[in-house]
Order: sequence, then C-alpha cells, then structure tokens
Amino acid sequence: MKDKSLRKEYISTFFRGNKPAYLAMLLTSVLFSALNLGAAWLIQQLVDNVSGEPDALSLGKLAVLTAAMILLIVPIKGLQYWAQPQFMKKALTQFKSFAFRELTKKNIASFQSESVSTYLSAFSNDLTAVETSYLEKQYVLVFNIVWGSGAVILMLLYSPILAVIATGLCFLPLLGSMRQGARLEKAEKAVSEKNGEFTASLKDILSGFSVIKSFRAEGAAVGLLKKSSQAVEAAKCRKRRINVLLGMIGGIASFSAQMGTFLAGAVLAYFGWDITPGTMFVFMDLTGAVITVVEQMPELLASRRAALGLVEKMARTLELNIRDEGKDIPNRLTSGISVRHLCFGYEPENEILHNINIDFEAGKSYAVVGSSGSGKSTLLKLLMASHHGYSGEICYDGAELMGISSKSLYELVSMVEQNVFVFDASIRDNITMFRDFPAEDVDRAIELSGLSRLINERGGDCLCGENGKNLSGGEKQRIAIARSLLQRSSVLLADEVTAALDAETAYQVIGDILKLDGITRVVVTHSLVGSLLKQYDGIVVLKDGRIAESGAFDELMDRKGYFYALYTVAQ
Repeated sequence: MKDKSLRKEYISTFFRGNKPAYLAMLLTSVLFSALNLGAAWLIQQLVDNVSGEPDALSLGKLAVLTAAMILLIVPIKGLQYWAQPQFMKKALTQFKSFAFRELTKKNIASFQSESVSTYLSAFSNDLTAVETSYLEKQYVLVFNIVWGSGAVILMLLYSPILAVIATGLCFLPLLGSMRQGARLEKAEKAVSEKNGEFTASLKDILSGFSVIKSFRAEGAAVGLLKKSSQAVEAAKCRKRRINVLLGMIGGIASFSAQMGTFLAGAVLAYFGWDITPGTMFVFMDLTGAVITVVEQMPELLASRRAALGLVEKMARTLELNIRDEGKDIPNRLTSGISVRHLCFGYEPENEILHNINIDFEAGKSYAVVGSSGSGKSTLLKLLMASHHGYSGEICYDGAELMGISSKSLYELVSMVEQNVFVFDASIRDNITMFRDFPAEDVDRAIELSGLSRLINERGGDCLCGENGKNLSGGEKQRIAIARSLLQRSSVLLADEVTAALDAETAYQVIGDILKLDGITRVVVTHSLVGSLLKQYDGIVVLKDGRIAESGAFDELMDRKGYFYALYTVAQ
C-alpha cells in the first residue's frame, strides 16, 4: 500500500496544473474516434444507397455530411497540435523537478552506499520508458476505448446477434493476452536493472580511461562492457519475445474475428435475417476497429503497467536514505565539537574507528594525521554526517549530530574534499553556487581564499569547463574554500585537499586555510610539513582507528612517540 501511495504521489506531478492541456488532448482523442465511427456510418449509408435500399440517405446529403466531417478534422487537429506537446512538456518537466527535489533530500551518506548509476538509469532509460509507454499512450488508450466501445454499440444497433458473434470472437483471445501483462512488467524492470548496470560499467571505464590506457587494459575493459551490454540485450530480447507473443495473440484474434464475422453474416443472410449490403460493409469496418483495439490493448495495458512499475521503483529508490530531520541549532559554533566513545565500521563486523574521544574547540585549527587506513577521512566524514550507524556521540555545542536538522548542519559546517566538484559554469557562479550574495561578501571570499589573482587574470565570468578542466587543482581547492567562506560556515572540514597538488601549491592552500580567523578548522592531511604543522592549535594522531596521541606540534615532538616517528620518516 505504501508503494502504491508513493507511486500515486509521483504520478500526480504529471497532471498538477496541467489538466487543461490533458483534457484537451483527451477530447481530441474522443472526437477523432467519433469521426471514425461517423465515417463507418457514412459508408453503410453510401453502400445501401447504391444498392437501392429505400431507407438510405440521398447522395446529396451524404456529400454534405462527408464535407462537414472533413472540415471538422482541421480544428480538432489544431487543438491536438497545441494540447499534446504542451501536456507532455509540462508533465515531464514537473515530474523531473519533483523527482530531483526528492533526490536532494537524501543525506550525504546516500551516495556512499548507493550507486549513482541507479539514478542515471532512472532519469534516462526508465523515464524514457514512462514517457513512451504511459504518457504518450494516454491518447492512444482513450482513442481505443472510445473507438472500440463505439464500434460495439454501433454494431449492436445494426444487428445485435451479429454484433455478439463478432465481439465474442474478438474478445475471447484477449483474456489470454492479459495474463502476459505481469510478465511484461517484470521484463521491463529487468531491462531497467541491466541498463543501470551497463551505465555503471560505462561510467567506470570512462572515469578510469587514463589508467586503462596506461596499463594496456583496453581488451579487459571492452570485455567488461561487452558482458554488461550482452546482459542488457538479453533482457531486451526477453521483453521483445513477450511483445511478439502479445502480437501473435492479437493476430489470431484478428483473423478469427474477421473470418468468423463474415461467415456468420453470410449464414444469417442465407436464413433471411435483415443483413443489407451496407450492414455487411459497416461490420467490415467496425469489426476492423474492434480487432485493432484487441490487438493493441493487451500491449498498451501491459506497457502502461510496466511503466507504472518503473515509477514505483523510482519512488522507492528516492525514498531511501532521506535524513530524518532534527532540531535547528545556531549557525555559529561557540563552544566546540565534542566526540565521545565514537565507534564505527562500514560493515558491522569490521570496525574502523575504536572509542574515539576528542574535543575540537571553536575557532581553532586542528590537523588529523596518521598512516593510510588509520581512519582519518572516516572521522571527518562522520563529523559531516556522511554515514550513519556509529555508536557514541558527536556533539556540536552539546547538540548530538543525529538530532540536528540537515539545514542547520549544512549552514554550520562546510567540507572541502580532495576532488572538488565544479560546474561547467563561470568561476563566480561556482563560488556562489548560483545563489545571490552581496558583491562585497563575494569579493571578501575571493580575497581570503587566494582567488584574486585568478579573477584578475581571467575574470569572474571565465568558464571552468566540464569538471573544472580549465582550472588547476589548487584553483579548484580555493573555489571550494571560497564557497565555505561565502556561506559563512563556522566549521570547515578539509579532507586531503592537497593530495593531488604539488608541494608549493599544497603549502599555499593549507596556509590559506590556517589564516582563516574565527572558523573551526579540522584538516586531514598526509603532508607532514613542520612549518605548517606548527601553526595548528592541535594535532590528532590516529593509528589503526584509535587516537595514538594528540597535542601541539612541539609537545608531540618532545614526546618522541608515534607522531615523532611519522614525522621523522616523512622528512
């Protein structure tokens, strides 16, 4: 029931504020089916007129009615020209916007545990299937319902007994074809899943293209992609077979109905029933209408059901890992961050952090150091609520992290990572993240982050390129710092921001971070440069997921403990 309710909420976005265009589109469908029925009636009258039937309309009247029907096509087509594209445009725009808003409600941890390819597939392949199998087929579905129902009614008016025979012959195979709907839905979902896996493989290969080339692993990469591609096409093949089966059922219904109706009509005429030549011709047309409906309806309904299943799947996926909202807290850290008895593992049986106890005082700077795999980045990610399932406490000014609302947390804390996300937009837009800020605030953030020279040389409107390809690593890191400053975050978390930078640029970037007064800075670093480490108010040394030591640089050096050994080896 919950899944159906979720699906209903998503489906409603297609029609919100879009009903005039939707109803106009359906009206054109009804009117065209009515015109088709009218054409069948005109054929009957024309044939009976030529055959000399006394009750048939005159040729003059038939000519006038035919001309009137032709003239009606123009305004109906004009209405369809406006309504159908307008409905589709607004429906898809609203659906995508709603789905993406739901996506943005997820917590940062979502994309640590979920595959991005799932969403790429949902917003591309799945949405295309919903567009073609649900939205576009709304018009066809209504047309078939009205046309088929009208054809049956008209046949009943002409000859009830022949109508019963014809419709019975058409609809009996339909019962069997309806059973294929569930199979088609499962097949559609399977195609969606395999498309997601193929997208993931393609994404991995493109992301690691330089590594693949340098290790001459092209053959292996092609093999992986081929295997994933074969799985997609195999799933599509199964779906196509079901569609062929549905078509075969419809074909049998078509042949059976056509031949059976004519045989029945011939028998009735032979035994003296009132079956005129015009009636036989109209039954030819109307039976064709019912046959077409019977051929198309199973696939239409099955495709519609499969499309709704994809909407339900997207709704379920987007509902996962939405951070529970907590209370709002002030956006300035006044006391500090307190970590008590913190334990965490990405897998329950494999704990990474063990009983971490540390205080980060407000306004001070801290370096988190340790060997690879010691848990430095994991600790920082937990401070940003990037993962759940920890035991112990992480408190900001006494408020436990899991009880803080996402809005308050992200106003209070900013994180700068090694791989900075940059839009293919201007430098200034990447700093402001497309939001409006006072010019003096933007200029201050540019100055303090060390971006003044770049702005002076290239201008704030200079495009960064896809994934920031027009910028150096240091320039991207400074943009990330400027974002944090512009947001006036009280806490800045920096995770290995200099790992991909040369020594000189790394020194400058860390120096810029250490110059930021009034901000609590926690910096995970692999670079043990004495002149920089001396500037931190405190250094936290991790070893195997535990705090081995903590204190100021000189204090730790005097102890000649684990930090002393790390530092000495690094020189």
